[in-house]
Amino acid sequence: MDTKKKDLTGQRFGKLTALSPTDKRMDQGSIVWICRCDCGNFKEVSARRLIRGKVKSCGCLSSPKHGDYIGKKFGKLTVIEYAGRERKITENSEKTITYWKCDCDCGNTVTVAQSELQSGDTQSCGCLQKERVKEALKLSDNTSAAIIERNHGKLRNTNSSGYTGVYYDKRTQKWAAYINFKKKRYWLGRYNKLEDAAAARCNAEEMHENFLKRYYNEHKQ
Repeated sequence: MDTKKKDLTGQRFGKLTALSPTDKRMDQGSIVWICRCDCGNFKEVSARRLIRGKVKSCGCLSSPKHGDYIGKKFGKLTVIEYAGRERKITENSEKTITYWKCDCDCGNTVTVAQSELQSGDTQSCGCLQKERVKEALKLSDNTSAAIIERNHGKLRNTNSSGYTGVYYDKRTQKWAAYINFKKKRYWLGRYNKLEDAAAARCNAEEMHENFLKRYYNEHKQ
């Protein structure tokens, strides 16, 4: 069936009645028709979608009554009120998105698409993701216990000293030692002997050890 040329004037498709064709094309060149919905709204739909039964209303069939969602809980979000609808048309598709205003358990208020709530893709204002990142990185005082543990004793490919945080400074022709902690680099000095620089680095690692000990005392596994 050639939906590009078929005259649909006056034909009903669900709650929609085709009124007149437009100059618009979508869905691989299918003519876009102006339709009137039984609820009184008007909607532009491609002939292909009408004939195949993909669209049967202006959206009112799939739009829930406001009371159906208000008060419902989705993760940390509680729906508090209807926030309107938005119609999005691209070259190959057309859809209407329903939005709801929600209160998050953390105290924030956000507007979320109904489809995101239903699918479970959005379950918070964003705080849940932050909590998961914090848990994964084992963050405390802006410092990650997980990163400290992962990098403990791990040498970079460019490291030639054999010790983490120790390298040969060609400018001074000495061995330099440092340690990174809480987003700050602490310089531990420059030494004539490699073993002295390594010892300085080893002593400074008490920063990491004390932090990890405190972290696991406060966050029981």
